Amino acid sequence: MKTDIWLAAGVRTPFTKIDAQLAGLDAIALSVPVVKHMVGQLGGGRPDFAVWGTVIPNLTWSNIAREVLLDSGVDPTIPAFSTIMACSTSMAAAFEAAGMIDGRGRDLALVGGVESMSHIHIGLSIPLSDRIRAVQQARSLGDRLKALSQLKLSDLRLFIPRVANRTTGLSMGEHTEITAKDWALTRADQDAVALASHQTAVAAWERGFFDDLVIPAGEGTRDTIPRKDTSLERLAKLPPAFDRTSGKGTLTAGNSSPFTDGAAGLWVASEAGLGRLPKSIPRVKLLDYEVTSIDLAHEGLLMAPACGVPRLLARNGLTYADVGLWEIHEAFAAQVLAHIKAWESPDFLKAKAGVTIPMGAFPRERVNPNGGSLALGHPFGATGARILSQAVKELAGRPKGERAIVSICADGGQGTMALLEAC
Repeated sequence: MKTDIWLAAGVRTPFTKIDAQLAGLDAIALSVPVVKHMVGQLGGGRPDFAVWGTVIPNLTWSNIAREVLLDSGVDPTIPAFSTIMACSTSMAAAFEAAGMIDGRGRDLALVGGVESMSHIHIGLSIPLSDRIRAVQQARSLGDRLKALSQLKLSDLRLFIPRVANRTTGLSMGEHTEITAKDWALTRADQDAVALASHQTAVAAWERGFFDDLVIPAGEGTRDTIPRKDTSLERLAKLPPAFDRTSGKGTLTAGNSSPFTDGAAGLWVASEAGLGRLPKSIPRVKLLDYEVTSIDLAHEGLLMAPACGVPRLLARNGLTYADVGLWEIHEAFAAQVLAHIKAWESPDFLKAKAGVTIPMGAFPRERVNPNGGSLALGHPFGATGARILSQAVKELAGRPKGERAIVSICADGGQGTMALLEAC
């Protein structure tokens, strides 16, 4: 028997730039307020299981989901496991939970993710770690000295995590500069996307859209990245951030998502699980989802959604016009524009996505009505839950039957997409 799956909006911390209002909290401490608040919504009840994720590694834990629940003081018999899929981490967590919901006792899952980019765990090089381990295991002074004598000067290095793809050695920004050139994306168009993101985010805050989605944490009470005073003129003055030498760089600090701290959660439920939540919490049905991987060496590091979204729609007999809300993760304005150009190209759809039915014109006016990652920020592990909760609230307030696409690209040439429906 098929179990209908529902998504219900969770809460998140404010999103702030690194080394700012949330810098006093590590990834676990940053997650605790979100989990406490969400479990508190159950009025003494408990979720059946939890899935939580983070992207930046930390040697002091292996299962952050379990540690977060324990530090939150909730029922320690709640099973919890961790997940990771770069920027798609907490959306992947939602899909994992959806696959486990069975209507037979697994009916309600708390999912989400976090990133504390203010706290980067620096490690030793592998050769240095091996030598230190050999010294510790040595049974005599002579054996210790022998182990130490095998150290090379080149081993005495620290490993500092950086936002770069291991296979190519290039950062996501450097990869997206290549994509921007491949798709002939202009700086002016990218800045226009960034400006719209800030304007819609500011407007959403001012009309109270985020009041029940964002809770205080640390020294933060609301998002600090959206700028009411930005303009195309100000954005145009910013220098290229990733291609500083060719004279053709178009990605800047203004049209790229900033390094961000934050945590976000979401509910995944069956019909029975949904009944355990307050009726005031927005909820929509998860109709279908897609996880896509592409050849990152030849198709663009962040271009997986360009293939995955059309496949998701075609599988459900839908075109662009059938979707009233588009929530597209804005890692970079150029990545959003490249996706849209690809979706509007019949040749791309046929050759890369394997979709031959006409999709129609893409409705740009339906994208990110309450701001996107360029303005709100992008804590890697938290963005999936943020964008899903944001889409759930917006869609739940629309007429029954209206649909939404939520799309997130991820490092490594992957991406996740969800098809939602207001019910």
